Amino acid sequence: MCACYDLIMCSHYQAIKERERYRHHFGVEPPVEMGKHDVWPNYAASFIRRPKEATMDTGDDAVPEREALPGLFGLIPHWATDANIGHQTYNARSETVATKPSFRDAWKYAQHCIIPAEAIFEPDWRSGKAIATRISNVNGEPLGIAGLWSSWKSPKGLVHSFTMLTINADGHELMCQFHKPVDEKRMVVILPPDSYDDWLRATPEQSMEFMRQYPTDQLQSGTESPIQHSLLD
Repeated sequence: MCACYDLIMCSHYQAIKERERYRHHFGVEPPVEMGKHDVWPNYAASFIRRPKEATMDTGDDAVPEREALPGLFGLIPHWATDANIGHQTYNARSETVATKPSFRDAWKYAQHCIIPAEAIFEPDWRSGKAIATRISNVNGEPLGIAGLWSSWKSPKGLVHSFTMLTINADGHELMCQFHKPVDEKRMVVILPPDSYDDWLRATPEQSMEFMRQYPTDQLQSGTESPIQHSLLD
């Protein structure tokens, strides 16, 4: 089956290291294994979803609205033969997510998740070289990135994985600065904190309502160092 991968976009982000910071902002207990702090495709990290018991709407008030799980950055669809596909499925274009084989089942069944992040990194090519630029919340709070999750049965057991949803960034004063001049400008979908539960609860028909640009004045950027990574060649 064809994986039909998406255009390279956000392949690198910083996860949250401090458990109390994670718990305070997202209102959920982080998993015991939080994974890497510096995250690249197929690295272990965490994601937040609505528990399956909550989706059954049993009326049990004891069931939390959110749960945090360990997973791999790069969605591994249920039909995959190995985990290597995750190196190319870490971003899902909102325009084609409903039809691409790698993502369409997760989108169809509204397997929504939130990826907790301190910051994302994008390459600034305006100098002629790829300069890694760190993008974070201007108020210092973590970012909650909209994503999709999936489960895959590996030879060693069940593996969870996730991908970040992306949208066009034309007209966004900050995010239009990144990637090569010939590349389409795109950005991940960053959720306002007051919409976290709405996203996790959203039906497939409601999902596109959340595919919006995050306000420019709520993000800040800072230059890091020249990028040396094959994903950005």
